[in-house]
Amino acid sequence: MIYSPINFREINYKNEILSGLTVALALVPEAVAFAFVAGVEPLVGLYAAFIVCFITSVFGGRPGMISGATGALAVVMVSLVATHGIEYLFAAVVLMGIIQILFGVLRLGKFIRLVPEPVIYGFVNGLAIVIFMAQFGQFKIPAATGGLAWLTGTPLYIMLGLVALTMFIIFVLPKLTKAVPAALTAIVVVSAVAIGFNLDTRTVGDMASVGGGLPQFHIPMVPLNLETLQIIFPYSLILAGIGLLESLLTLTLVDELTDTRGRGNKESIAQGTANVVAGFFGSMGGCAMIGQSIINVSSGGRTRLSGITAAVMLLVFIVFASSLIEMVPLAALVGLMFMVAIGTFEWASFRVLRRIPKSDAIVLVAVTVLTVVFDLAIAVAIGVVIAALVFAWDSAIRIRARKYVDEKGAKHYEIFGPLFFGSTSTFLEKFDIANDPDEVIVDFKESRVVDHSGIEALNKLTEKYLNAGKKLHLRHLSPDCRRLLAKAGDMVEVNILEDPHYAVLTDELA
Repeated sequence: MIYSPINFREINYKNEILSGLTVALALVPEAVAFAFVAGVEPLVGLYAAFIVCFITSVFGGRPGMISGATGALAVVMVSLVATHGIEYLFAAVVLMGIIQILFGVLRLGKFIRLVPEPVIYGFVNGLAIVIFMAQFGQFKIPAATGGLAWLTGTPLYIMLGLVALTMFIIFVLPKLTKAVPAALTAIVVVSAVAIGFNLDTRTVGDMASVGGGLPQFHIPMVPLNLETLQIIFPYSLILAGIGLLESLLTLTLVDELTDTRGRGNKESIAQGTANVVAGFFGSMGGCAMIGQSIINVSSGGRTRLSGITAAVMLLVFIVFASSLIEMVPLAALVGLMFMVAIGTFEWASFRVLRRIPKSDAIVLVAVTVLTVVFDLAIAVAIGVVIAALVFAWDSAIRIRARKYVDEKGAKHYEIFGPLFFGSTSTFLEKFDIANDPDEVIVDFKESRVVDHSGIEALNKLTEKYLNAGKKLHLRHLSPDCRRLLAKAGDMVEVNILEDPHYAVLTDELA
């Protein structure tokens, strides 16, 4: 069903607010970590998390979905920051947002529905593995000789114990009560244990200070000329593409989890608006976050209120409560993200691998592996290409022709299946030009001429029958096919009265 306006009497305000608080706590270390990845100050990532989360929660097309600073964008940004400086990053984020707004205004969000299910499964599994693996970085500390070294001895055992306690609470508590979000309870309990027993374990404050003031309006200090555009445009285009891809795929996942339908075009415009604002307020921008979105949904967040609460509480942490947040053990957040990764992974994909076509299984595994090894954009692009090639091959070998001769002696070929570049050879092999009668009728009522290769195949066929002194009639062609076949002239006979109407993908649900 389509997402409909919320009846405010039906909102569970307690769940929405507590869910938003849980998400805000989980946003802090990730925003700081992604800021480090991008080569910028922690506050640049924290401001991005607040701005992007708030604007998309208020104006986005998928209530309940959480957006913020992400690693997928950070790995692209680091090169620009290292080469040209942070001001160029802010300019690139603004341009990125403009591109995303144009994407939504042109109503291109509907094309996310062309991504096959195995690609979405692979995307989810790959991202779950990435989230899981990313947490191991918290088990490292600066070494005396430089670089990072793994925790050992008592600090490691304390870390593992607190992580295990967090995961245990999140797993068991929902079976006992759903009065409070399990994730938030786990964070509070583990923090109380660590502080109460004065355990020597790393905290959020050990990563970086999260204290600061309100974000300030800031016009990127870059020259307004063509050279600047040439520098930032490639980065902006890549960032916009990755951001939209991750956001729309996450939107699809949240749709499935909540049994509702978000609006891709509206979400694209909101994401773009958020990034434009983020660029003008000195932050790194962002997109949808699958981990935080799942935390929100699993904690009971379904409406815009949970996302707004998460954004506002994050700003409260930055401005007023940074000292308290900096006391939260990293182990609690690591345990939370481990459970998110476990919950995100599509374990059912192991069961269906042997039941689905081998081509779909290959796509699923390939996208999973490529997401881990490279990044989301490359993985999804390759997955879609593989799926498209498999579909093209299957369609090519499935084109059929039912043949019969009517009472007037004319031979009919009723074509089934699309005529396109992959099926033209098989299509032409269906005809027995030498032994056919003088009148031949090719009926496309159950077929469709898809591309230029299909048109050329028809032209070749009409020429062969013409050279053999026989007349070929093409019937039940759609209006667009007739326009493409106009150059065939008198050789083509069309039956306008019986031409079918072909429905196309609409923008209604985009």
